[in-house]
Amino acid sequence: MALFGLGGKKDEGDGDEVRRKLQIDPAQAARSLPLLVALLLALGVWCLFAGGLRLRDDARHQNLEMARDDAVSAVRRTLNDERQQLAKRLASEGFKTALAADDHAAALAVLKKDWEGLKRAELWPADMNALYDGLPGKGFGTLAVSEAALLEGKPQARIVRNGSEQQLALAAPVNGKVGPMVVYLELPLTRMLSGVEGPVVPEKTYLALRQGSRSVIERGDTALNNAAEAMAAKVPDSDLRIAASVPDPAATPFQLGGMASVGLGSILVLLAAWLWVIVRPRLLGRRGGVAAEVEGPTLAELQIEAPPVDRRPVPVETTEAHERLLGDIEPELPPRGPVVIDHRIFRAYDIRGQIGLSLDAGVAELIGQAIGSLMADQGLEDIVVGRDGRLSGPELAQGLITGLRKAGRNVIDIGMAPTPVVYFGCYHLRTGCGVSITGSHNPPDYNGFKIVVGGETLSGKAITDLHARIADDRLLDADVPGALNERSIGNEYVQRIASDIQIGQRLKVVVDAGNGVAGVLGPRVLEAIGADVTPLFCEIDGNFPNHHPDPSEPHNLEALVQMVQRLDADLGIAFDGDGDRLGVVTKSGKYIFPDRLLMLFAADVLERNPGAVIVYDVKCTGRLPAHILRHGGSPLMWKTGHSLIKAKMRETEAELAGEMSGHFFFAERWFGFDDGIYAAARLLEILDAGGQPAEDVFEALPDGVSTAEIKVPAPDDDPHGFVDRFRIMASFEGARQTSIDGIRMDWADGWGLVRASNTTPVLVMRFDADSPQALARIQKLFREQLLALDPTLELPF
Repeated sequence: MALFGLGGKKDEGDGDEVRRKLQIDPAQAARSLPLLVALLLALGVWCLFAGGLRLRDDARHQNLEMARDDAVSAVRRTLNDERQQLAKRLASEGFKTALAADDHAAALAVLKKDWEGLKRAELWPADMNALYDGLPGKGFGTLAVSEAALLEGKPQARIVRNGSEQQLALAAPVNGKVGPMVVYLELPLTRMLSGVEGPVVPEKTYLALRQGSRSVIERGDTALNNAAEAMAAKVPDSDLRIAASVPDPAATPFQLGGMASVGLGSILVLLAAWLWVIVRPRLLGRRGGVAAEVEGPTLAELQIEAPPVDRRPVPVETTEAHERLLGDIEPELPPRGPVVIDHRIFRAYDIRGQIGLSLDAGVAELIGQAIGSLMADQGLEDIVVGRDGRLSGPELAQGLITGLRKAGRNVIDIGMAPTPVVYFGCYHLRTGCGVSITGSHNPPDYNGFKIVVGGETLSGKAITDLHARIADDRLLDADVPGALNERSIGNEYVQRIASDIQIGQRLKVVVDAGNGVAGVLGPRVLEAIGADVTPLFCEIDGNFPNHHPDPSEPHNLEALVQMVQRLDADLGIAFDGDGDRLGVVTKSGKYIFPDRLLMLFAADVLERNPGAVIVYDVKCTGRLPAHILRHGGSPLMWKTGHSLIKAKMRETEAELAGEMSGHFFFAERWFGFDDGIYAAARLLEILDAGGQPAEDVFEALPDGVSTAEIKVPAPDDDPHGFVDRFRIMASFEGARQTSIDGIRMDWADGWGLVRASNTTPVLVMRFDADSPQALARIQKLFREQLLALDPTLELPF
């Protein structure tokens, strides 16, 4: 109250002071009160409205979670009932007697009797040769559930497609007269689907029954399907899950919760009403009561006392500059000339340069504006920006964000984060666009940009087009700059992985992040899924003081091997500088090449997705495609490069891909981008499920004799030119040539490769064979051909 000059009575001696205050405070307060009330009222109504929307969204989220959980329970009950029905019939005396007599028809008759809705019943030998010979007509799903039953030694269930219809398939192992067999049944999906269709799904939400990457049934708004895995719940003891999604919750002032926003809004509205109804009349009354005492000269009196104004026109010399200031003449801006920028930093699948020489904040701003212009062309508004731990990261991030906002794009800055978390943000925050500022595994004075626009990682011509936009000055200058929001999504990333992957064994793991940006979230994720983690070099330091953060080079893993052996750990995990690549060592000190890890990942994915395409790069072993084929998959070799591999995955709808560099791309249960941290979690899941020591699991994989990547400086720093010349003149008798990326020559007992690096001016070579003798022969052939083209090459073999 004193704020508005409405204090209590004063002594008569204080009258002058009171009058002085009354001359100023009530009048000023009365004039400013309507604006204050309007502001309070507007903010209060906003809080009430936004809080109401948030409460509605929270209720919708809770109701959808209840519907999802009800659907999970219903599907689980259906599966358990059908499995119990099958187990009961398999245990019956009639079935056992018929099976012991090798009377398959009688055994199947026992299974079919009075089983309502049963559509198909079969009994096959465990080798299932008839099914394999009938592929693909017999169905990969039928084969998958039958193999799973034999492998697990208990009944298994899976949804399969029979012609145009989907059925619930059950399979169980039995012992026949001549050996192990498998019982296979097909039932209608009616009961299971009714369990998914029964729960009430809130309006503008999404619910689906999923198996692998396929939706069996979808309900609600299918536009939300891409984000549904964030709320997915697994149906226990099956490969099924119920996925769910809601729209983004309504934004509230100061990021308050729904109830808090409504409470604050109510207080503000009540305060505005009190000021207007109670305080305002008192202010107006006080102002009138003192008017006679404080009244000064009137406007008419002031006009009489003021000296006359000389209104004669004064000549003014108007210059061109004055007219410009007055707006009569539009100022002419000098034309903006083409920007000179080093085109060599625009590489095959990202942008990368050396700080202070070809890359700085100014260049980053131009790149940001070019990316923003490309987004505008595609009607895209929002983009996620993150950076690794390099010292130049904050400066480049500021420049990039300035350029993006200059092009009118809204930026969500997630701060320091591994590259996979930036990719995750593109999906989780539904932007479809993101930039990771990272130098990956390059030296500390390098940095760069990995770019996603419209869900696609830019590569090749799309990268060079960014340079062309800058050079031609085809950059958008928006009338209004884009917004900037800061948000951390590390917790959501950890939670999303841990909600899908949990291990039963307390596997003991040492994690070496090489002082890269994965040093915080990498250990957190593996701990969250149940591993016992010991961090090594996990303090983020852009100088990389302990070793270079490149797990594809075995010498960078020496400290990790020593720590694994000292702690008697099960495994050593290494990440590169930005966390999108994975390296693995065993307690015996053996480095597990990424192509052998891909064998393990492929076998696991193909158990649930028979016939799936598995993409691998030209540097992977020749034993990999054979391994994929043996597990029922479709192998596909492609060019090296994370963005090129992702593009091929989208084209072929592949479930999995991997590169010899340690990039792994999971589309099954994940988003299809390269993620070393997630790949490590999937590896621990596989080792946990197998129940064997990690050493034994890796020893069981096909192996031979191979080299790591061999990097040789390219003549004239031009690896692509050298490879082009080598392709023309090289001649290898008896070998099959592959030239999709460099030159790869395959013989029956091994292969060799020479390709141009897209990130550094080097030639990349690798050799793989069945025996040391074959390896030496292949290397000798390559050495002769390479030196014939350029005798100055320094070859280490």
